Amino acid sequence: MSKLFIRLLQARGLTPSFLKTNYNDLLDPFMLPDMDSAIDRLIKAIQGKERVIIYGDYDADGVTAATLMEQSLLLAGLPRDRIEIMLPNRFTDGYGMSSKLVKHARESNTNLVITVDCGSRNHDIIEKLNEQKIDTVVTDHHELGSTLPDAKAVVNPKRLDWNYSSATSLRELAGVGVAFKVAQALVKTGKIKRGQEKWLLDLVLIGTICDAMLLTGENRILTSYGMIVLEKTRRKGLKELMRLARVSNLNSESIGFQIGPRLNAAGRLEDATLSLNLLRTNSSTEAARLAAKLEELNKRRKTEQITAVKEITERGVPDNNPVIVEVGNWHEGVLGIIAGRLVEEYQRPAFVLAETEKGILKGSGRSFGDFNLAAALQSVSDTTLGGGGHAAAAGVRLHSADLDAFRSGLNSYYSSLGLKDQTHYLKPTPDLAVSDFDDFTLDFMDELKTLEPFGAGNEEPIFRLTDVELANVQRMGADGQHLRLDLRDKSGKYLKLVAFFAPDAWLSLEPGHLISPLIKLAENDYNGVKSVEGRICDL
Repeated sequence: MSKLFIRLLQARGLTPSFLKTNYNDLLDPFMLPDMDSAIDRLIKAIQGKERVIIYGDYDADGVTAATLMEQSLLLAGLPRDRIEIMLPNRFTDGYGMSSKLVKHARESNTNLVITVDCGSRNHDIIEKLNEQKIDTVVTDHHELGSTLPDAKAVVNPKRLDWNYSSATSLRELAGVGVAFKVAQALVKTGKIKRGQEKWLLDLVLIGTICDAMLLTGENRILTSYGMIVLEKTRRKGLKELMRLARVSNLNSESIGFQIGPRLNAAGRLEDATLSLNLLRTNSSTEAARLAAKLEELNKRRKTEQITAVKEITERGVPDNNPVIVEVGNWHEGVLGIIAGRLVEEYQRPAFVLAETEKGILKGSGRSFGDFNLAAALQSVSDTTLGGGGHAAAAGVRLHSADLDAFRSGLNSYYSSLGLKDQTHYLKPTPDLAVSDFDDFTLDFMDELKTLEPFGAGNEEPIFRLTDVELANVQRMGADGQHLRLDLRDKSGKYLKLVAFFAPDAWLSLEPGHLISPLIKLAENDYNGVKSVEGRICDL
């Protein structure tokens, strides 16, 4: 190991064992609540060749989980013609199990509904299925209420009645991670041949990273092996999607910023079934068609996002409110992304709303630090028609006439909390200070790859360059919105840095300045010549 890599491991408190995950260290799937009941019901369905509906969600976690559950049942022996997948439509159904499921399950003579990435709070729908003598097995990872739905099994590591002291990391599973534990349990009971389930780990990797789950413990093992499987994936749709997205280096960045947004674009703008079918298809022609469609939708998503943020910036965001609330004629599917961009730009919590039906506003919020959106929405519940979510992300509906009361209520609630210096939560924290560019070698880049995949709990390393000279400044992009800096260290060695959509303050830099940027490293491959360069996190 290089000296710099050893310093990095020490700074993070990591031992070399962190670099060598062992598949056999995965926790017993039967440690999860109700897993035994779930497997008993699935085995009954498999043996009786019952008709099964898998009900998922419209995001990357949901579609990967649905695909994984279907393939698990196929491996376990349930005929393909006895399995159907249903996904909700973001615009007509919203999140979770919809009422149309009950009608369709009854009319199609379905015996069992298996949920993935949803179902924990759908008591009413599950009760209606029970009335039709249709069983439900819930597999999910979202927060539950005080009561459980009356299902045959509720396999959810967030259950309040589950003693997880010996399996803490299972609580961090994504929806696709919980679905994989079901596959593992089917292996353990002899229904799936041991080893076949490993080919499902590419789906686990994508869903886990795209749902921003902690990449420690169980998820560290699942995603590490998932990287290996995705490198050699058999899925024609994923191969074609990566080709169109120009994924040259397969890592957590390419998954989170190239593969994930394309899979999510379908559910945001049209129908998530497009992404689902891409993951399931065995046809090269169909894979090419679906990947091209997702590419087109992702470009539309980018355009709508950029247009909205530009419109908001040009009309000006009020400085006197700690919580931004913006309304415009924007696509419902990109409101959350716009809110996230406003948080980055203005370093304040933000809600972005659009009129989805006459007199009704619907929107998404994003936050950070100590400002909990779920609690904030509860504080203004008298101004809304409904809403909720998590601390950092939430959704809401309200009458247009209540917009001013909603905005002032949110800001009054924020002020009542007496929060101080919340922006430090958004600032990147360096792992190490480096003054000699000779440390940034291609061999060191190979060492960094052993820490992959990066994400929450295992963030990509950040380095502070101490007092280096700015040798050259160059704007890039059609509108000069990107920035290239060439730096020179004290020994005269150069390093290229790049910042995409650089802040205006950075664009005013001039050669000769001494700067101390915070950077992440990237491996550049230009015409077959590899080099190390930096991505600017902060100046």
